[in-house]
Amino acid sequence: MSEPNSHAHLWPGVPLALGSAILFGAAPPLCKLLLDRVNPFMLAGLLYLGAGAGLALYRLARGGGAGEAQLTAGDIPWLALAIGMGGIVAPVLLMFGLSLNTASSSALLLNLEGLATMAIAWLVYRENVDRRLLLGAFAILAGAVLLSWQGEGVAFNIGAVLVAAACLAWGLDNNFTRKISATDPVVIAMLKGLVAGVVNVGLALAGGASFPPASIVAVTAAVGFFAIGVSLVMFIVALRHLGTARTGAYYSLAPFIGALLAIAILGDAVTLKLAVAGVMMGFGLWLHLSERHEHEHDHEALEHEHSHVHDEHHQHHHDGPVSEPHSHWHRHAPMRHRHPHYPDLHHRHGHG
Repeated sequence: MSEPNSHAHLWPGVPLALGSAILFGAAPPLCKLLLDRVNPFMLAGLLYLGAGAGLALYRLARGGGAGEAQLTAGDIPWLALAIGMGGIVAPVLLMFGLSLNTASSSALLLNLEGLATMAIAWLVYRENVDRRLLLGAFAILAGAVLLSWQGEGVAFNIGAVLVAAACLAWGLDNNFTRKISATDPVVIAMLKGLVAGVVNVGLALAGGASFPPASIVAVTAAVGFFAIGVSLVMFIVALRHLGTARTGAYYSLAPFIGALLAIAILGDAVTLKLAVAGVMMGFGLWLHLSERHEHEHDHEALEHEHSHVHDEHHQHHHDGPVSEPHSHWHRHAPMRHRHPHYPDLHHRHGHG
């Protein structure tokens, strides 16, 4: 059996991943402006508090998480690891890296997050990554190395190293989040924002920092809600449809958005090194975007819960009428077919 629409596998995962990338890509130049007024620890905390509080208000207005699977006790360890790496360690490293590096260079270096995400998904979780994706990854890595080159020998400034370390922490976070991506993405992002925000604001206050003026707090919270909160919700849903490695690959658009905004807003120089690195990274991104994965494959029997509609992979019976999408525990019968797909919730099979 094959899909009637050859592009069906692109929707909605790819638009969600790209939308997430665009929102997050705006963060570095905007944070660079805020760093002139806010301590790095305090800025990281306020950004995540803005994300968590904004999503809490959204969920309250929506009336809960209808149609979504909820977190269980078994999900808590993965959520805690994701919050620790992605909500506390990574943003603090990024804020200090931004304070020591140009916003445009830092934005392009954020491509390393996609590489770290893909490498962990491939090497640790055995997610399928083909030669096209690997070539694209090397092109992105080459651009990042060129961007950090200091002129004589292999010398990386401390700002670039801190940004790269933040990317590694986010790569771990993305793979931990994949483990719970079938559950309500608003709850995951909300809890990450609230917990990470409180911890980072607490660290900032303990270190002697003070709250900025209310107007700066409001602006920072707004940036956090869109660039972190909404972006993260879109990223989690994309994980369901694309798998970790490919979501990270599409997410590589974020640094280009950030670099363009840094040049437009902050007046960062358009250097030859920046241009060449951008071309390398753009080539790698194109390879990722143009990948097509299709073969005949088997689905083994599977039982799980997640938000779904009654598509080709969800042909089960309900006693009465239901709205879509909806969430409940359901069973997939074994089947064999061929269509373009990604390693989503239903296509995490091995390859010879």
